[in-house]
Parts: sequence; structure tokens; C-alpha cells
Amino acid sequence: MIKKTLIFSATILAVIILAACQSPAAKTVATSTVQVTPSSTSVPTIIEYQNNEYGFSFSLPVSWKGYSIITDIWRGYDNGNSEITVEQGPIISIRHPLWASENPYQDIPIIVFTLAQWNSLQQGDYSVSAGGIYAELGRNAKYVFSLYSRYNFVALPGMEEVKTILEGNPLHIP
Repeated sequence: MIKKTLIFSATILAVIILAACQSPAAKTVATSTVQVTPSSTSVPTIIEYQNNEYGFSFSLPVSWKGYSIITDIWRGYDNGNSEITVEQGPIISIRHPLWASENPYQDIPIIVFTLAQWNSLQQGDYSVSAGGIYAELGRNAKYVFSLYSRYNFVALPGMEEVKTILEGNPLHIP
């Protein structure tokens, strides 16, 4: 009975997450370049997502060619009252080309904080998610790029591939 309840709860959570990704506020825009490693055959090995607005790029395996970018908003809540939004900013999710609503694939959600927002979050001035722990992927002079600690809470196809991508330090600052 407990196992059925856990499976049901996980399914409901997955539906909620997928619905949020399809919200009207989300939009799809992608800019990429294919990089070629020098070899006798010149076969592309990585593609690079370039984000000029926030000043970073992200390396992906060539199998992600045709990816899409889904944007949404994170909200930071007052620690005393989770109904009060005190901060907000963009989430830029890189979506695998195999993703489909009937068969979702693991996204790579990049959370963008200003330096002031990041410092305030680190001081515990507000909270963003139940996980509460963030992995810093990189930073530039204006922004910190981060990842939810529970980005892969729902076991989706591609979860291990995304883990491998992230282990390769794919975020670059020009």
C-alpha cells in the first residue's frame, strides 16, 4: 500500500512539473553553434548553446542537436510566509530533442541569480525550493548560474546522460 502511495505521489509530482514547463509564461528560443574537434574526419563532437543575454554558453553532446530552450521564472519566498514572493528571476531549461509530452526527457534547468540575489540566498534571507541546496555551475560579473539540488527528483529518461553532461563542467563564461 505504501509503495502504491509513493508511486501515485511521484506521478502527481511529475504531472505538476510537466504542467509548469508548459505554462503560458514559458517560451522556446534557442541559439546554438556546432563545434568541430580537429581530426581527420572533422566530425562534430559537441554543440554549444550561447546565451548572450546572460553571458554564458553551455556545451552539449551532438546527440542534443535540435534541443529547445524553455524559459520560466523562479520565485524566492519569505522564510516566514511562503505566500510572499521577495525575489524572482529566470530559469533557462535546455530540453533534449527527444522530449515529448507523452514521454518527457530530463531537462537541464539553469537558474539565473543576480550576484545580490545569490548572496542573499546564501545568507538565508529567502528560500526558493524545498531542496534548498544549489550547485553553482558558474558565474560572471553580473550573474550566478545554478542548478536545483533536486532537478532530477523524478526519474526521467536521460537523467544519467544529464548527470554525465553536468560532470563535464559544461557551462562557460566568455
